[in-house]
Amino acid sequence: MNISLIGMMGAGKTTIGKLLSEELGDFSFVDIDSLIVNNEKCSINEIFLKKGEKYFREIESKILKEVLNNDNQIISTGGGIVLLEQNIRILNEKSFTFYLSADEESLYERVKNSKDRPLLSDCDMKIKIHSLLKERINKYKQVHYIIDTNNKTPDIIVKEIIRRLEINGKYSS
Repeated sequence: MNISLIGMMGAGKTTIGKLLSEELGDFSFVDIDSLIVNNEKCSINEIFLKKGEKYFREIESKILKEVLNNDNQIISTGGGIVLLEQNIRILNEKSFTFYLSADEESLYERVKNSKDRPLLSDCDMKIKIHSLLKERINKYKQVHYIIDTNNKTPDIIVKEIIRRLEINGKYSS
């Protein structure tokens, strides 16, 4: 079994994924964006600039499929992975998928100083976050479970995910 974390940039997918992997012990942590950077040998910003978002989304889907052929992983996805319907379907088929939900203000506070988010460069971040969330929210909700991350510490979120896995018979501590 795999556990996948989806949500907007700044939702905490990487932070929560690493902590969850440590807590569960027998699950490795996999970050899709890091795999893309390693495979392409350049940053996500550079991929967007040189080859465009469409190319990035194609590579993202390819890597996701490869990753989901393995088991016992905590998978942190990129925020836009849900833009291709096939990705949502394969995530839900081959993993127990959580949407890490956060309100627009929380997302803004978490990413406002970030320089490595291509969709937030050269724009009003608050307006762009609003626009992206509005575009993606219904896709994000097509998961097994939604975790509200607002005003919660990473440790509380990890405990909530583990509790949900136990309730659904996906994990026993």
